[in-house]
Amino acid sequence: MTKVAVFCEINNMNIWKKAKKQLSLHTQKDSMHSKVKINIKNKRASFDYELIERFTAGIVLYGTEIKSIREGKASLVDTFCSFSDGELWVRNMHIALYRLGTFYNHEALRERKLLLTKRELRKLERATKESGLTIVPTFLFINEKGMAKIEIALARGKKTYDKRETLREKDDRREMDRVRKL
Repeated sequence: MTKVAVFCEINNMNIWKKAKKQLSLHTQKDSMHSKVKINIKNKRASFDYELIERFTAGIVLYGTEIKSIREGKASLVDTFCSFSDGELWVRNMHIALYRLGTFYNHEALRERKLLLTKRELRKLERATKESGLTIVPTFLFINEKGMAKIEIALARGKKTYDKRETLREKDDRREMDRVRKL
């Protein structure tokens, strides 16, 4: 074997090692990225409303919006859902602007369409029109496939005495947990 052939063979082996190392770094990065769980809750909803029935819906998002959600930069405070032309829309949901976004960045407080089956949409629309219930987003998360989902609940507003009762029950549970630990 000549010196040139040996040099080429060694050079190819070094390239192979570098590629293998980069591939292993890439897979480690992906596995670390998937371990991060995004769970954004609307804590106020369970306090202000009596949650009757829950549904999980998909959301129509732009690219920079999903990137901001994956960073945990979203808020469900003062968020509500309403029907428009037979479609369910979530309003006042704040998704922060993506830090690396350019002029293609999204609006922070735009209306976003929710994806549900026709049967679920009809059921929710009927319930909100007839019995005076409302639809409240309670939980925003990213599922195993990497899709952003939102949990909405059919809810009835609580009166002030109901809220006080809820606080009392919460304090009682906390007290019982303290006693069990001792």
